[in-house]
Amino acid sequence: MRMRPTVNWTPTEDLPPGSTDPEPVADALSAGGVLVLSGAGLSTESGIPDYRGEGGSLSRHTPMTYQEFTANVQARRRYWARSHLGWRTFGRARPNAGHRAVAAFARHGLLSGVITQNVDGLHQAAGSEDVVELHGSLDRVVCLSCGAFSPRRELARRLEEANVGFEPVAAGINPDGDADLTDEQVGDFRVVPCTVCGGILKPDVVFFGEAVPPARVEHCRTLVREASSLLVLGSSLTVMSGLRFVRQAAQAGKPVLIVNLDPTRGDRHAVTRVALPLGTTLTAVAGRLGIPGPAQA
Repeated sequence: MRMRPTVNWTPTEDLPPGSTDPEPVADALSAGGVLVLSGAGLSTESGIPDYRGEGGSLSRHTPMTYQEFTANVQARRRYWARSHLGWRTFGRARPNAGHRAVAAFARHGLLSGVITQNVDGLHQAAGSEDVVELHGSLDRVVCLSCGAFSPRRELARRLEEANVGFEPVAAGINPDGDADLTDEQVGDFRVVPCTVCGGILKPDVVFFGEAVPPARVEHCRTLVREASSLLVLGSSLTVMSGLRFVRQAAQAGKPVLIVNLDPTRGDRHAVTRVALPLGTTLTAVAGRLGIPGPAQA
């Protein structure tokens, strides 16, 4: 089943106000069994913009949909030209204090798991293990015909060879790794096929309008059932792929805590939304719990 893309959400006036007190987050973590659900806001301090925050990419950029990618040759050329350029920025991104704090919480046995809506791999780079990548990862490529997987670095090499001299200057980079390029900058960029069967290659990520694999969803639902509480970090929860787990936790009577500067679609289900920057907030929480060093590389 395909999900109808939900790109924007407008907060209503009856949402509870945000808090500046991170103590409830520290209390939940000290009790253990916390399941983390992270979004693009966690990676902004690593230089990767989010979709919907202040200056978010949706103000200038409409993400590629699965339907457009699979049906339109020119759309695929435009996507791969932009993504090829954006991949260089993603490759240089490093975990920030927020990622390192999450990894530190896990090392100290406070977490039951991590689900991320991000496709940047920064949780794992910070040391988190067994991360569920809800929307997949940009470092893998899959063939839509034969299902073969291959490393993104190998595709990057092939695209470099097929497009010698392709060095446009992008207006910006988006959370999905897509650089902002004009059609003139894309030009006649050459897309390469699958080396196994000659089929269409796609990054192993869930595009807008594409469903998260059912087995992955059920695994996440199991993690929610087994958790003591749910901690949302840097997600507006606009899309149902993440919001459904917030609703599940709330319906089961499990506390939902959110750290996000802006209001979220899940605020009415949460016991608190801490409206503070993620890196400093999670570092401060770690300090209260006696966990040293998450702010350091």
